[in-house]
Amino acid sequence: MTPPDPDLLSAAKSASAWPFEEAKKLVARIAASGKREVLFETGYGPSGLPHIGTFGEVARTTMVRNAFRVLTEDRIPTRLVAFSDDMDGLRKVPDNVPNKELLAANLNKPLTAVPDPFGTHSSFGAHNNARLCAFLDSFGFEYEFMSATECYRAGRFDATLSLMLARYDEVMGIMLPSLRAERSATYSPFLPLHPKTGHVMQVPIEEVRREAATLVWRDPETGERFETSVLGGGAKLQWKPDWAMRWVALGVDYEMAGKDLIDSVKLSSEIARALGAAPPDGFNYELFLDEKGQKIS
Repeated sequence: MTPPDPDLLSAAKSASAWPFEEAKKLVARIAASGKREVLFETGYGPSGLPHIGTFGEVARTTMVRNAFRVLTEDRIPTRLVAFSDDMDGLRKVPDNVPNKELLAANLNKPLTAVPDPFGTHSSFGAHNNARLCAFLDSFGFEYEFMSATECYRAGRFDATLSLMLARYDEVMGIMLPSLRAERSATYSPFLPLHPKTGHVMQVPIEEVRREAATLVWRDPETGERFETSVLGGGAKLQWKPDWAMRWVALGVDYEMAGKDLIDSVKLSSEIARALGAAPPDGFNYELFLDEKGQKIS
């Protein structure tokens, strides 16, 4: 971006449009933190195909990024990460894909371990990730793609996962009051991957071994006991703790969310603070609705 002329900069500083108001908050945040770069993030769940809501989140975030660049005369580097939660387990078969029986046979596996029903990529997650990138590229967005599977397996999150395990009780103290009694009885922020089936397991944790960075749990169907490392992709986090962990691990400064996620943002922000980090700034936006008034996704 070419540095703005004085008149444009003056107009930007006095602008009350929401992207500039958000950017001004970021200017203050960076001045207080002393960081030399601003990281913007958008999230994508690749269990389905990208849609207008995906576009809206990236477009809105890009507006704030561009406003920040104008206000700072492009003197502070910025990055926008489009993050894909492609290690999530496939919980249901989408309606708008072929070969539904193929997906049905691979439920509960990470999306990057589920075969591609379109037959064009190495996995369903890889197919949808490619669709996401092609979708964003068609609008000319400037972004960096990042995969949860790759980050977990490469150890990029290991230090923060170890910290999360060390503060397991604090995280549970934040999450449990938000859950129904039945759910809280079996809840754990960590989801171990089954060493035999490859499933993402939502199971009670019998023992947290912090020094070894492992979890002890049982297969609910066979009763077999396992000890699983939380590092290197052996386990992943439930999405709200995962969101907080990612903010901390990557150093995210700004992320938006739909108004349906206001409470989730609050919980994830509490977890980030429990890990000793400031949660990102953000903005809650209205949702795209269909003809029935339901979320377009």
